[in-house]
Amino acid sequence: MELEKFYYDNRIPKYFAIATMFWAVVGMLAGVLAAFQLAFPVLNFDLAATTFGRLRPVHTNAVIFAFVGNGIFTAVYYSIPRLLKTKMYSDLLGKINFWGWQLIIVVGAITLMAGYTSGKEYAELEWPLDIAITIVWVIFGINMIGTILTRRERHLYVAIWFFLATWVTVALLHIVNSFEVPVTLFKSYSMYAGVQDALVQWWYGHNAVAFVLTTPYLGLMYYFVPKAANRPVYSYRLSIVHFWSLIFIYMWAGPHHLLYTALPQWAQSLGTAFSIMLVLPSWGGMLNGLFTLRGAWDRVREDPILKFFVVGITCYGMATFEGPMLSLKNVNAISHYSDWTVAHVHIGALGWNGFLTFGMLYWLIPRLFKTELYSKKLASTHFWIGTLGIILYAIPMYWAAFRAYFMLKAFTPEGQLQYQFIDVVQTTVPFYAMRAVGGTVFLTGVLFMVYNLYKTAKQGTFVEREEAEAAPLAKKYVSTGKSFWHSVIERKPILLTVLSLFVVGLGGVFEIIPTFLVKSNIPTIASVKPYTPLELQGRDIYVREGCYNCHSQMIRPFRYEVMRYGEYSKAGEFIYDHPFQWGSKRTGPDLARIGGKYPDSWHFNHMLEPTSMAPGSIMPKYPWLFVRDLDISTTNSKIHAMRNLGVPYERGYEAKANEDLKEQSEKIANSLKADKIKISSKKEIIALIAYLQRVGKDIKGEKTSN
Repeated sequence: MELEKFYYDNRIPKYFAIATMFWAVVGMLAGVLAAFQLAFPVLNFDLAATTFGRLRPVHTNAVIFAFVGNGIFTAVYYSIPRLLKTKMYSDLLGKINFWGWQLIIVVGAITLMAGYTSGKEYAELEWPLDIAITIVWVIFGINMIGTILTRRERHLYVAIWFFLATWVTVALLHIVNSFEVPVTLFKSYSMYAGVQDALVQWWYGHNAVAFVLTTPYLGLMYYFVPKAANRPVYSYRLSIVHFWSLIFIYMWAGPHHLLYTALPQWAQSLGTAFSIMLVLPSWGGMLNGLFTLRGAWDRVREDPILKFFVVGITCYGMATFEGPMLSLKNVNAISHYSDWTVAHVHIGALGWNGFLTFGMLYWLIPRLFKTELYSKKLASTHFWIGTLGIILYAIPMYWAAFRAYFMLKAFTPEGQLQYQFIDVVQTTVPFYAMRAVGGTVFLTGVLFMVYNLYKTAKQGTFVEREEAEAAPLAKKYVSTGKSFWHSVIERKPILLTVLSLFVVGLGGVFEIIPTFLVKSNIPTIASVKPYTPLELQGRDIYVREGCYNCHSQMIRPFRYEVMRYGEYSKAGEFIYDHPFQWGSKRTGPDLARIGGKYPDSWHFNHMLEPTSMAPGSIMPKYPWLFVRDLDISTTNSKIHAMRNLGVPYERGYEAKANEDLKEQSEKIANSLKADKIKISSKKEIIALIAYLQRVGKDIKGEKTSN
């Protein structure tokens, strides 16, 4: 059969590789600054845009979707044409994919720093950007699937399975979690409320880790590790078991983020059971990756690329053992809301995603520029610096988590809490400083890599179009003998895609739908009423400032939590919360029962100068709340949107909502005046005080009913 000539376009992989390096530096720099802010609050700079509450989501989104996201696109646009022996379906779609993704990242960072956020972790970007993400992701999918359909290779290699599953699942997760009702151009309310919102969010949040940080990087592993080691994948059959079991089980595990919360017990137990099962497919993938290096271990000592891959895959194994362990209730009681989770996440992010990306870039850039790596010694130095950075980051966080846990649950012989929350915060500050140093060390290694790869590119010549040739795909498949059952699926990309969507969709269907349809899952509380217009505006300010990044609103049923914060949280008290604000980390105390605990003047002074009310606090100041007027032009739209979501505001209430808002504002201003604090009732701080004074007050002494 006559061979057909074609070419691989290296420009798009090069663009994405450069973007990966750029956003690695930006995202990690934001993380380092955020880490130092927790140790040295002065680094918040008393500016709205640079407070920890706004910078933290910039960091997480930049690392997950900018650094890792561009790393995924780099791997896909380089590997898929070579695996399928064809050019990418459309160079134009590739360029739209690249520039569209970068634009989303830039606008996302700007809007987050400006305070435009949905208030849902890892999904903070507001509705116009959610739509933009959907469009770009569809364009990416068209280009990838179009390439698969025009291939010259009949069978789809294992890496492509993971890329396809990533595409369909991320689309599903993003669309379902992003159902929201727009209020203004950059403000919306989640379509879900309270318990339901929490379940959907952590179904999304856990599986964003699974299908952004894990499955595409397993595809990357299955392509680049064999290439770098010049060895075939250890076990084809193990890769099949690994793939199908992983994408099926992962989607059920989200509720393990909500153990001991107001989520129904059956959902918590289901999440725990499937989380424990995740050990097997995860470790199957890890072993498949490590055993692929059999016969190449002598080279690992000398080759920095293989060093990065070995440690990266090992970190994957560590993180995927620790994750299921953290889903055990007795372990989760310690880890949830603590720095243990922070350490766990960064073992995966820095070790698995970071090191695999670095190994890929060290292997890829010399090939794109037809040259040798500028300095293997510098790459090895980066490896050891990066490894040291991970250690210096993780160990202080583990130590801080256990220290905080034992302090928080300590009682005196008389049965009183032994430590105040601020005592715990003060003891963890040195560990935060050590963590920040570890992050700085890791970032230094990244800068070494950027320099090394820049010099590599400078000494070589970029090959825009790489010529290749292969036989065309036969119109009819002819079996050469007895074939394995899975080979049928591998030959049919649409079938593979549909089956992947079906397998990943089962978990969401069986967990989310019953929570919405079965009323007994969320017992109502008669005394829980909708927020007043001023309280609703104040809640939006609370979300805008990212307070959920440090404070939870979910008291678990433990003696030490109930004594410290108040009555444990019930499902029915969150039915009007769009979005929910349970949080995932307590750098500050839980606020679920903060309403009425302190006078208005306490909240005023606490937001103006936190240490005046809580000596030793590491909370930033919020001076802009005292000079900005509350924008009441949005009140009508917000009330209208909430009523459309099922909040029982009376018909036509929009017309008098601002009158009630002004009346409540005056009451708070007069309360402050009685404490010798003079401030206009129009300022944003008044609305925030109104919200904080409301939180948790509705259910005191009330019983639930179905």
